[in-house]
Amino acid sequence: MSERKIEWLVWSALLVGFIALLAVLVVLRSRSGPLPVYGALPGFTLTNQDNQTVTLEDLRGNIWIADVIFSRCAGQCPIMSAHLKEIQDALPPESAVKLVSFTTDADYDTPQVLKEYGVRHGARQGQWIFLTGRKAELRRATVEGMKLSALDKPSAQREDADDLFIHSDKFVLIDRSGRIRGYFDGQTEAGAAQAQAAAKALAAQ
Repeated sequence: MSERKIEWLVWSALLVGFIALLAVLVVLRSRSGPLPVYGALPGFTLTNQDNQTVTLEDLRGNIWIADVIFSRCAGQCPIMSAHLKEIQDALPPESAVKLVSFTTDADYDTPQVLKEYGVRHGARQGQWIFLTGRKAELRRATVEGMKLSALDKPSAQREDADDLFIHSDKFVLIDRSGRIRGYFDGQTEAGAAQAQAAAKALAAQ
């Protein structure tokens, strides 16, 4: 093999290596960039599981992961709540990250019912909040604010007496200013892990 050909192969290998390194750096940079902002939540006034009034202003200054559930749900809600429990257990009790579950079933899910639901799912007092209240306020926070689906299920489509709602299975990440910073799959381990990592990243800022 000629010296010129060897030199050409060396330079080609160096160029390929440089391009590969550049690609890795671009990927790492994109992953470590700031989370997008999808919008800001409107104000709301609701009631927690301890029968205390909770507003958006009360949650400002905290980072929180929100979802939509109802206590009679036998489908996706227990799965989502189990994943929130895993996130909770990975956080220190004094963490700035909160968990907030909004009910779709305001007529049934009183503060006491939500408190019992929280106990069943191992909710840590002060860190995992369950909210109920007027339907219009719940819709304002979840459907209009977080852009989550929450619909009454038509009677003909219900599989049993408690199959009442069609609602989103997403976890929504909210920052200290009440802005939406991410959506994650609440029914999978991977989605829960991504939500937890994103919340911790925001908390570290």
